[in-house]
Amino acid sequence: MAEFILPKNSKIKKGNSFNLEANVSNSRTFIVYRYDPDTGDNPRLDTFEINLDECGPMVLDALIKIKSDLDPSLSFRRSCREGICGSCSHNINGLNTLACTQPIKDLDGDIRIYPLPHMNVVKDLVTDLTKFYEGYASVEPWLKNDSESPEGKERYQTKEDQEKIDKPSACILCACCSTACPSYWWNSDEYLGPAALLASYRWLQDSRDEAKEERLKELNDSSKLYRCHTIMNCSLSCPKDLNPGQAISEIKKMIATHDFDE
Repeated sequence: MAEFILPKNSKIKKGNSFNLEANVSNSRTFIVYRYDPDTGDNPRLDTFEINLDECGPMVLDALIKIKSDLDPSLSFRRSCREGICGSCSHNINGLNTLACTQPIKDLDGDIRIYPLPHMNVVKDLVTDLTKFYEGYASVEPWLKNDSESPEGKERYQTKEDQEKIDKPSACILCACCSTACPSYWWNSDEYLGPAALLASYRWLQDSRDEAKEERLKELNDSSKLYRCHTIMNCSLSCPKDLNPGQAISEIKKMIATHDFDE
């Protein structure tokens, strides 16, 4: 008879509770995932009660207050606080988003904060993004042009051409889209994922780039591109309101209609 057991360290335990000493009318409960692989212990969920009158309006403000006032051992990434750097991406109440742009008041009930799904956890809310960045680098996200540039001038674009890359260029590599994608969960060793493919689309659309055929040939692969099954979790979870799902469909269309050199 087959025996099915959970992998080691997969069962989450109840953790520590940090409650307010007095009744506070404006408080919220934050339930935060904690895990330190170096200890060998299972992950746990710690509970923190926060007085919102002494805290900023965003989920990131609550995490900073927890670390500053209640538990300095809590680990998470942050930087800009303006939704630009993508550092503070977490799974908050079941949705991948940026903690710095997620208002506490817009969330119902207890606020549950987990690391990005299906990623190796370095510690607590910090995940290992090595493979994610490798996928991004593999699409060679830079201008490829062998033509000599106009002396003393930039490579100009028309307004219409610039608008084609305006949205894709706004990606901040927060990884919310890729870590919301089931195809990326199961095939991240081969499938590039929505973020990397959106970056590739940005350069395929750039009128100044001369490597379109080279880029399309590289993407015309059953694993790198066609593991996408148009589930569209990527577009739903993007905190910048981009549409990587549509970009992937456009790449497939480009490959289907392009006349490749022999």
